[in-house]
Amino acid sequence: MKKFLFVTVALCVFTVTSFTTNAQMRASFTNDNPSIIGTELYPSNLPILNTTQKEILRLEKLSTLPTNFDTEECNKLQFKFSQILNREVESITDFKLFGFIEDWFGTRYRYGGTTKNGIDCSSYTGKMVETAYGIVLPRTAHEQYAVCTKINKLDLQEGDLVFFNTRGGVSHVGLYLSDGYFTHSSSSKGVTISNLDEVYYIKKFIGGGRFGENFKVMDTEITATE
Repeated sequence: MKKFLFVTVALCVFTVTSFTTNAQMRASFTNDNPSIIGTELYPSNLPILNTTQKEILRLEKLSTLPTNFDTEECNKLQFKFSQILNREVESITDFKLFGFIEDWFGTRYRYGGTTKNGIDCSSYTGKMVETAYGIVLPRTAHEQYAVCTKINKLDLQEGDLVFFNTRGGVSHVGLYLSDGYFTHSSSSKGVTISNLDEVYYIKKFIGGGRFGENFKVMDTEITATE
């Protein structure tokens, strides 16, 4: 009888110990410790509990980036601008565009300026469009408006230009991002991001413009194709 009780107690202790060890190992894995994948306690065919399908798709996108893009920097861009624009992290995919905005963000406004010491609105959009899309636009906001296909506010897409009447005629330009947000070189804040629904811009907004595929680069001038 004593032997039977001894064996029973020993089995109970072994079972509890094994259960606790497995639980600890599983908890360790779900806390971002993949080192135990493939062990007998946590076989590799069990699901990865802390990785969502969206994250997998995001990483797949990052893995296809050109070699001159740094994955860590892209992650930072995605996080920063998803917060500013109130968008899903995965929707920030144009790293040339957002990398340019990040590089110039906060640069002060200077009328006629074209450098990091100061830049005006049309120079900023011109440099941005050339960097992100390989298209050279005319120098001034008025000229940029003239060569673009006119777009209704409700039809604006990321990469379209937005034009304003701030001091008579077409006198200010920015680049549309999403959900009313656009980036521009503001005379009061420098290179920044604003929203078309702000009272000031509602009053000053003229319309959108799209340079699109019907334009091509020829030296330093842009011409429309038939």
